[in-house]
Amino acid sequence: MRYLSANPRLTGMAGKAAAVELEVGDRTVRISSPDKVYFPEPGYTKMDLVRYYLAVGDGITRALRDRPTTLERRPDGMTGESFFQKRAPKHLPDWIPTARITFPSGRTADEMCPTGPAAVLWAANLGTVTFHPWPVRRDDTDRPDELRIDLDPQPGTDYADAVRAARELRAVLDEHGLRGWPKTSGGRGLHVFVPIHPRWTFTQVRRAAIACGRELERRMPDRVTTGWWKEERGERIFVDYNQMARDRTMASAYSVRPRPNAPVSAPLRWEEIGEVVPQDFDIRTMPARYAEVGDVHADMDDERFGLESLLELARRDEAERGLGDLPYPPEYPKMPGEPKRVQPSRAKEGTEGE
Repeated sequence: MRYLSANPRLTGMAGKAAAVELEVGDRTVRISSPDKVYFPEPGYTKMDLVRYYLAVGDGITRALRDRPTTLERRPDGMTGESFFQKRAPKHLPDWIPTARITFPSGRTADEMCPTGPAAVLWAANLGTVTFHPWPVRRDDTDRPDELRIDLDPQPGTDYADAVRAARELRAVLDEHGLRGWPKTSGGRGLHVFVPIHPRWTFTQVRRAAIACGRELERRMPDRVTTGWWKEERGERIFVDYNQMARDRTMASAYSVRPRPNAPVSAPLRWEEIGEVVPQDFDIRTMPARYAEVGDVHADMDDERFGLESLLELARRDEAERGLGDLPYPPEYPKMPGEPKRVQPSRAKEGTEGE
């Protein structure tokens, strides 16, 4: 990877920073306004963001490859407006493939599917800060190939609490014949991804996530909850099972998060999770780590696992404990077997709600 133009000429109005052309593999990617400040507090520019994604190019490509990807765009940096782009941007190069995804409403859209670092840089030039890939590949967008567990700290809890939950989660996964790969969320929490065979629907994989969360909750009732309603959660780690619902996505490994110091979602080894904190990883520090240890999740796709054991646990939860489905997010259509979407406090008052 190298600069193509040693002396790029200015384009547009006088004083506007020169565009830069980068050679990335066999592609050329143009970066406009490279000096635009994206992160005002540390002073990071668009070009700093691009250089970061160059430094971890193979790692983030591994996380995004062939996945329909929603782009979290901030064309004017952290101080400007932001939006999630679920449809492929206009003027998408013909060398970046797309895949058709179906939303819960039944509507469809074609999303870009990065297949190499050049596609990541092309999107970064549009102001994409964070990449949100679906847990599917473009050859089958209805059957997830990842089980994703989101350990989300609630008020009164922190990363250390998420670490405790993650260690017990690892034991749960192991008992069901599964292996997870942990990463920081880029905030206070942890994500654990399990590569699975693409044999099950979103509904089934979400059910497996619920079963996993409930087992963790049984083992750590004072520290973990699957309670969808915030009034139920207390000072516990929330297992956000709805991250496995169709059209819900999570930041990819190596994605930059839209926070003042430009933190990143950092892949970790299990033995590292209690030795580091999320603040250790940002666009300044991650390239050095990547250069030293490489992509610690590089072997994530070498083996895939089955959900039979977790789905059997879900069946037993329902048959023996009366634990059926849990609420979907409010924008979703009513799902078969789903309980009423009403806050427990309102339900006690006799209020109907969906």
